[in-house]
Amino acid sequence: MDVLELTNITKSYGKVKALNGISLAVPEGAIFGILGPNGSGKTTLLSIILDVLSADNGQYKWFGQKGSKEQRKQIGSLLETPNFYHYLSAVSNLKITQSISGRGMVADIENALKTVDLFDRRNSRFSSFSLGMKQRLAIAAALLGDPRVLVLDEPTNGLDPVGIAEIRDLIKNLHKRGHTIIMASHLLDEVEKICTHVTILKTGNIIATGEVDEVLSDEDTIELGSADNPALFRLLQDYPGLLHCKTEGKLLLLGFEKGKADAAAINNFCFKNGYVLQHLAIKKKRLETRFFELTNN
Repeated sequence: MDVLELTNITKSYGKVKALNGISLAVPEGAIFGILGPNGSGKTTLLSIILDVLSADNGQYKWFGQKGSKEQRKQIGSLLETPNFYHYLSAVSNLKITQSISGRGMVADIENALKTVDLFDRRNSRFSSFSLGMKQRLAIAAALLGDPRVLVLDEPTNGLDPVGIAEIRDLIKNLHKRGHTIIMASHLLDEVEKICTHVTILKTGNIIATGEVDEVLSDEDTIELGSADNPALFRLLQDYPGLLHCKTEGKLLLLGFEKGKADAAAINNFCFKNGYVLQHLAIKKKRLETRFFELTNN
């Protein structure tokens, strides 16, 4: 079952087209990353599915139905900077959030604070929290009422490595508890480490979508060289499983599906055909390279 379906969503700001016919489906139980550089349309997309903005065209459905107030209570969200009163405690801020949202009961505040590991600081003022603690409190606010889906916009933005690791572990734990999570980020590394599915946006267009391993799969590359690279290049064109072969400097680069490169077999093949290799090495293409290939085309 898909918890969210978008069909041909468009949104413009004057002459700038922020979203250009976005269609995608978020499966239940996924950690679904919306990945793209700043200005790609991520926040606009999240704002539309949370009814903060209206789309110019297209439609979306939560749990197979058009939006309603009751349905909205099944969705917890964190958009941009946490909006809390600095002079109030964590508990007091969550009580205000609960009153405004109408989600959950008093007991949910205690449970949410325990989930994000802030229960011991429940009576501390918000102003005394680190940036990572403030972000975790914002996620606690999103958890009020135990929603089926969490929508998080750049949840690790601005955090130091320790804070990023804390939020990453928290998201993984929430996923294990049964929450479907939709997360926008411009950080490729975070999406790779956290998400099960991803959609990559570029200037309001989807350029790739699917399971993370499928969309961001990096190839294995074999580097090799011989005394006669042009002739070796011609020989290798029909090598089984070869995706592509190109010349780079004094080496040939052979591309294979991830995990399919067999250096020993290639060496044996070349030797049997009269070529003694002077250089042979396996080189994995960095995930960042794959991302830039997708976004720079």
